[in-house]
Amino acid sequence: MSPSHRTQWDVVPDGVVVVTGGASGIGRALAERFAREGARAVVVADLSEAAAQTVAAGLDCTQAMGIGLDVTDGVAVDSATERIEAELGAITLWCSNAGVALGDGLGGDDDWERSWHVHVQAHIHVARSVLPRMSGRGRGHLMITASAAGLLTNMDSAPYSVTKHGAVALAEWLAIRHGDAGIGVSCLCPQGVRTPMTDRPDSGSATRAAGGFLEPPDVADAVVAALTESRFLILPHPEVAEYERRRAVDRDRWLTGMRRMWAKISG
Repeated sequence: MSPSHRTQWDVVPDGVVVVTGGASGIGRALAERFAREGARAVVVADLSEAAAQTVAAGLDCTQAMGIGLDVTDGVAVDSATERIEAELGAITLWCSNAGVALGDGLGGDDDWERSWHVHVQAHIHVARSVLPRMSGRGRGHLMITASAAGLLTNMDSAPYSVTKHGAVALAEWLAIRHGDAGIGVSCLCPQGVRTPMTDRPDSGSATRAAGGFLEPPDVADAVVAALTESRFLILPHPEVAEYERRRAVDRDRWLTGMRRMWAKISG
């Protein structure tokens, strides 16, 4: 089958899958699901090496590896790529999934810097490291986890919302530049998901008010379905597509509605 006719799902069965932010939440659910779906090797990468190794030890696949990785360190990302490919074989799917929730309102300079490095620069590091390798083989897939906030907004946090918009824009750019080279690119944009990040008391009034929280395995289901159907945009909450449509059709009306909602939940 030629690269242009492959589905994006073919990179998972008997492939090597890497999931960053893989020790908890969506990342852990993805690692567990890909292992069950027949990935030959699953690498759980997380800032906490101990937590990554604990999750990897419980995976049901031929080979599992847990590694400590700071996704904001480009040298470390490239070293991890080289190690994984040397020990396990060619990476077929990289889920660039690590995220942070920082900054109330406009936040501080540190909130902006950290959010930028995790939500945008980290994906750039991965793209620079893995896409040339995948392009040379004519096979591979990069999934970037953004957020519904990257399509709409997060009223609680400007640093989170703006950098998640950046993640979506980067994923689109990569899909345009690499989509005809046998490389799949997709962008995961969930709304509320029950993770350690959203379970915190300071997770934000807008996040809690949005409701409709999914469990991480529900998100993994949506990812599997999207990869099988070769869809770029992965929306575990299908209603987000309609919200984005309304935003695009009449942005002034959408902004008015969002101000009303903010006044209601913040008052």
